[in-house]
Amino acid sequence: MTPALAPSQRIITALDVENKAQALALVDQLGQASLFKIGLELFTAEGPALLREIQALGKGIFLDLKLHDIPNTVGEAARIGVRNGARMMTIHASGGKSMMARAAETAVEEADKRGFPRPVLLGVTILTSLQNEDLASVGMAPDTSAQVLRLAALARAAGLSGVVCSAKEIEIVRKETGPEFLIVTPGIRPAGASAQDQKRVMTPAEAVARGSDYLVIGRPITQAASPAAAFAAIVRELEAGL
Repeated sequence: MTPALAPSQRIITALDVENKAQALALVDQLGQASLFKIGLELFTAEGPALLREIQALGKGIFLDLKLHDIPNTVGEAARIGVRNGARMMTIHASGGKSMMARAAETAVEEADKRGFPRPVLLGVTILTSLQNEDLASVGMAPDTSAQVLRLAALARAAGLSGVVCSAKEIEIVRKETGPEFLIVTPGIRPAGASAQDQKRVMTPAEAVARGSDYLVIGRPITQAASPAAAFAAIVRELEAGL
C-alpha cells in the first residue's frame, strides 16, 4: 500500500460519459481531482486525442481498456497508450503471463524513449460484476477469490505494477503480493449510495482501510447534482477513515 498518497489522490474519477464535451465539463468542475478514468465507451467515441487534451490540463489518465489479445498486439497498444499520455492502463490478466510481460516491456520502452514517467500497468483479475455462478457459466472454477489470487500472482510474475480487484479480495491479494504491489479497486460506493450494476462493492474508507491504493468511483461523483461537492464529501470520508 502507498500511505503517502493524499485522500484526493487515491480517487480515480471514472469519466463514463458519451463524448468529449461531457468529459471536459466534468474535468473542469473537479479541480480537486488528479486522476481520471477513460474507459471503452468514451475512448471509442473520442479516441487518443482526448487523452492528450486531458493531459494538457495537468490531469493524470487511467486508460481502462482491459486489453486482451495476442502478446504483440497488446504490447503495441500499450506503447500507443503511453505515447498518448496514459499514466495507468489495464490489461486482462487472463490473457496470460507472456501477454502481460510484453505489455510491460513495451510500455516502459516507450516511456523511457520519450522521457515520460514509467506507466503503471494493472492486471484486471475478475470484473466486479461477476460472482461465482458467473465464473461457472464460462467454464471457470466457481471460486472468485481463488481466481483473483491466481491472476494477481501471475500479474506480479509478469512484471505488472499491480492489479484491479474487488474490495472483497484486497486483503488476500495484499498478503500474496506484498506491500509494494498496487491495488486498484472499482465497485466503490460512498456510504448510502446504490450498488447499481456492481455486485462486490465497498465504501471508500473501508477499501482503503483494507489496503487499497486507488479507488475507481464514477456515478456517485459524475451523476451527482454537484460533482465537486460529491468528490469533496468522499475526500472527507477518506480523511475520517484514515
